[in-house]
Amino acid sequence: MIDNLISFFQNFHVFFNQSPILFYTTVGLISLVIGSFLNVVIYRLPKIMEYTWYHECREFLADEVTDIKPKEMTAITLSKPDSTCPNCNHKIRYYENIPVISWLFLKGKCSNCTTKISARYPLVELSTMLLSLVVAHHFGPTAETFWVLLLTWSLISLTMIDFDHMLLPDQITLPLLWLGLLLNINGTFVPLTDAVIGAAVGYMSLFSVFWLFKLLTGKEGMGFGDFKLFAVFGAWLGWQLLPLLILMASVVGAIIGISLLLFKNHNKEQGIPFGPYLAIAGWITLLWGNGIWTWYLQTIS
Repeated sequence: MIDNLISFFQNFHVFFNQSPILFYTTVGLISLVIGSFLNVVIYRLPKIMEYTWYHECREFLADEVTDIKPKEMTAITLSKPDSTCPNCNHKIRYYENIPVISWLFLKGKCSNCTTKISARYPLVELSTMLLSLVVAHHFGPTAETFWVLLLTWSLISLTMIDFDHMLLPDQITLPLLWLGLLLNINGTFVPLTDAVIGAAVGYMSLFSVFWLFKLLTGKEGMGFGDFKLFAVFGAWLGWQLLPLLILMASVVGAIIGISLLLFKNHNKEQGIPFGPYLAIAGWITLLWGNGIWTWYLQTIS
């Protein structure tokens, strides 16, 4: 199976090297479709988790909560039920679900009740396409492009879910962690030793900061999902670039956090998710980290 996979990527590389335009067109179209699917993941995965948690808690505490009426929740998956308008339950037809084009054609409204459809849906699709094309341009028609595209699409989902719900689902972070380690068995991005150390250092560093902050203030400064996401980047990038990554994430988080407080009337007591800033900084570090790190060291010296 591994030999067949290697052969596939070799043929893929030769074919698209002969036609760069076809390569970018293929990546762009596929990523638009993926972006549409990511909208489903962003919306439904937290609901799936909530449904699972609620029924696990009721099962565990059944004898103690007999006086509480069951919460009306419907079991859903990423594929079922079919997508509908949240206002009128109009079933979205296939031609109303074409990435970006359908939203523009419908003028951002439901075809049945004319309720506005958030512009976030086409923006996620376009962002997925643009970031995917950047990855394709950076790595070219190689196996690395395929793996980094998977990481990029996953990071988009994590970013939006964390913004909405302050969650970084294990269903996404843990597979990414193991995938990074497996890819680096053959040194795809960094030597395996660096990847293993990076995963451990990534997790334990934020874990230590979490407990130190909690001991000093009695508050939790971040969630366990942040530890796992930082470990993901350690597994993909190795331990050497983690200082740069956390520095960039902190700077971006501070700028956006201050902006929210000044311009959005953000409640000071309300938490600000750190996962999106880790994801942004990690993606940038994966593509241009070595150059940025070299420039930074030359600047401070």
